[in-house]
Amino acid sequence: MSTPMSDHTKGLVITAIGGMALTVDIPLLRLANGEAWSILLLRCGATVAATLIIWTAWRLLGGRPPALIPGRVGLAVAGLYAMSTLTFMTAVYNTSTANLVFILAFNTMFAALLSWIFLKERPRPATLVAMGLMMVGVLIIVGDGVSSGNLFGDLMALASAFFIACAITITRASGAEMGFTALIAVVAPFLVAIAMVGQVGYKVEAPGWILFNGAVVMPIAFFCLATGPRYITGPEVAMFYLLETVLAPVWVWLIFTEVPSRASMIGGSILIITLVGHSLWQLQSGRRRRAGATVRHPV
Repeated sequence: MSTPMSDHTKGLVITAIGGMALTVDIPLLRLANGEAWSILLLRCGATVAATLIIWTAWRLLGGRPPALIPGRVGLAVAGLYAMSTLTFMTAVYNTSTANLVFILAFNTMFAALLSWIFLKERPRPATLVAMGLMMVGVLIIVGDGVSSGNLFGDLMALASAFFIACAITITRASGAEMGFTALIAVVAPFLVAIAMVGQVGYKVEAPGWILFNGAVVMPIAFFCLATGPRYITGPEVAMFYLLETVLAPVWVWLIFTEVPSRASMIGGSILIITLVGHSLWQLQSGRRRRAGATVRHPV
């Protein structure tokens, strides 16, 4: 029988997988080398196709897959993920990368605040400390390179972080399985992209990269990150989104030979050490609670 802590452990593992998958999103977008709406068209189209194939195969094999959109709550979450996709892609092409990753890091703070206000889930002191340390890491990474950027792009990045935090909070409150909901939600951006490509034209030099991103990487990332809130708190889920902040520059360095700055290496180390340390603390804390709750029978 599943215990609360075993569920928590499951949530940490699932969310970590999703966070790691998400780290290659930006490098794959760059490898495709195309116009923004064309990239969005291929990315979302591949994700929708992969989602429907996986869901249908699951049913045909005799399983009971989660609903694509579980009721009105699922519809609300789908809308939030759709808005997050649109605002994120808009921000990618309208502000600097430094501004983007810095602002997206506020996802953690938004999730903690929303969970505290609406779910009465007061973060544990250790989680608050971890969040603070991770924000320090992000500030170090981008602090010496943040430019003024474009106000519109910055606002889009802020909106994307807020929409994700709202989706995480609602999922946590409902307890519903939203893994497929986050994936099918890209239907809306896909339709918008079709309309825009019809006006500005299609341009993608290496479509294979973006198709792989949409058909493989995004389903893994979105499904896992959207499933995580069923088992762990919103702030904990949001912290795994920060993996992209530190690891995406590493992949860009390996692929495009863009050497990370000293600040990026220092800030990234803080993020990784804090995230791993917090997760290990959560696991150890759960073991102690289970051990204390064990009923000891007289011999």
